[in-house]
Amino acid sequence: MRRLSLSSREVSSSRKQRRRLPVDCVAMCGDCVEKEYPNRGNICLENGSFLLNFIGCAVCSKRDFMLITNKSLKEEDGEEIVTYDPDLCKNCHHVIARHEYTFSIMDEFQEYTMLCLLCGKAEDTISILPDDPRQMTLLF
Repeated sequence: MRRLSLSSREVSSSRKQRRRLPVDCVAMCGDCVEKEYPNRGNICLENGSFLLNFIGCAVCSKRDFMLITNKSLKEEDGEEIVTYDPDLCKNCHHVIARHEYTFSIMDEFQEYTMLCLLCGKAEDTISILPDDPRQMTLLF
């Protein structure tokens, strides 16, 4: 576990302070993950949890599967936004992170993004045309 310093004195291991990162008024726990917001390249998960990054619940000290709660789907200006608290400890219901996934169509491309303390951050763009214009070679 990580130790934090409070007012220039070190917190003893018997009195650990949990780091909470607020996002949209939901406290997220940085002590439960190995790395906060790991870069996942173009792997955008609509649902699920990146368990390789989960070191265990900072409250109950158990490492188990996660519960998906508070899932919501909304559409804004042609963009589909899925948010949920996937990373809720199955044993003590401690909120570890909030997961946000977006999908939109811009011109000839589908665009995906993911942002989650546990699952990481990622972006992907896929052409909806039979031949991807970005992969075309110039012929002259």
